[in-house]
Amino acid sequence: MLSSGIARSLRASARRPATLQRAFQPIKPSFAPALSQRFASTQSNTDGRIHQVIGAVVDVKFDGEQLPAILNAVTTENGGQKLVLEVAQHLGENVVRCIAMDGTEGLVRGRKVVDTGAPIKIPVGPGCLGRIMNVTGDPIDERGPIKATKLAPIHAEAPEFVDQSTSAEILVTGIKVVDLLAPYARGGKIGLFGGAGVGKTVFIQELIVR
Repeated sequence: MLSSGIARSLRASARRPATLQRAFQPIKPSFAPALSQRFASTQSNTDGRIHQVIGAVVDVKFDGEQLPAILNAVTTENGGQKLVLEVAQHLGENVVRCIAMDGTEGLVRGRKVVDTGAPIKIPVGPGCLGRIMNVTGDPIDERGPIKATKLAPIHAEAPEFVDQSTSAEILVTGIKVVDLLAPYARGGKIGLFGGAGVGKTVFIQELIVR
């Protein structure tokens, strides 16, 4: 009886490698095109639809499993004008919560939304000096388009200390009483205090223009 039991164990162990080999066989070539097509369609799907509108908060539902990243800009149309939304949260079930950068009056469910694949970018450079723009980089000072050749995202990491200037310089404002009596340090911070109606807002506007 002992010898027969040992023989059965040896025969069972001899059959195990074949069973394991069948279990770890690769996927048949016939399934490869279907799988690759499925994942390719999921990765290329960056369009969604308006799911819910609550004031400036807009929920967008995407058909695929790939969702836009947090802080990405997605665009839609509202009344013939482009409306930019910023992704703020992933709610689950392929729904993302966005914040509208403009009014949402007239925005309805089912409207198509396109993921730009990047955060909101605004023009930067000398052409922006003295100009007024909104958060999406569009000029709102009625002085025509901004002549800038470079765009920068509104969300960026702070520069490294090695990249910052260590020299002490004076910020020339062009306002004589400030530059003479209380000059501002370039790159620093300063508080502006005053009573009501003394011109704090006008003073700040002059600094912006200059």
